[in-house]
Amino acid sequence: MMTRIGVYLCALVSLSCFAVPMYVIRPFRHQGSGELSVALWVKQIGPWLSVVCLALALVLVIWNWGLMRGRVSRSAMIAALFVAAGGVYLARLNVYELMFHPLVRPQFQAAKGARIDKDDMVIAVRLNGVARAYPIREMAYHHVVNDTVGGEPIVSTY
Repeated sequence: MMTRIGVYLCALVSLSCFAVPMYVIRPFRHQGSGELSVALWVKQIGPWLSVVCLALALVLVIWNWGLMRGRVSRSAMIAALFVAAGGVYLARLNVYELMFHPLVRPQFQAAKGARIDKDDMVIAVRLNGVARAYPIREMAYHHVVNDTVGGEPIVSTY
């Protein structure tokens, strides 16, 4: 019984090394400074902690394999090992790079023809006499715009 709880706990912690930062740092959600600090700490230690959890779960399963009775019990342990292994993989995955794609070739139009509400916020850049405005509603998805303003390459980020 204690072995099962230990294996399940290892699988849960391993998966949490991905899930906690993903939940807290997801877009369009307010993040408090305390929970963001915890999420970033988990993101930093997650790759190593998930490996430790997988190794411990594997040792527990191997050590107690003979004591496990029935297919259901053994299948549950194998499934928990797969969950722990999934946590190892996911803790190393930078999901934010998959979610947010930089806007490499932005398209612009004159301010008079732009469909921007008077209450919309923009990131404004003026360089060498050339001005650009990047709407926050667009930046919230892409987070990064690579552009050239006034002959100078820039990166605008939000």
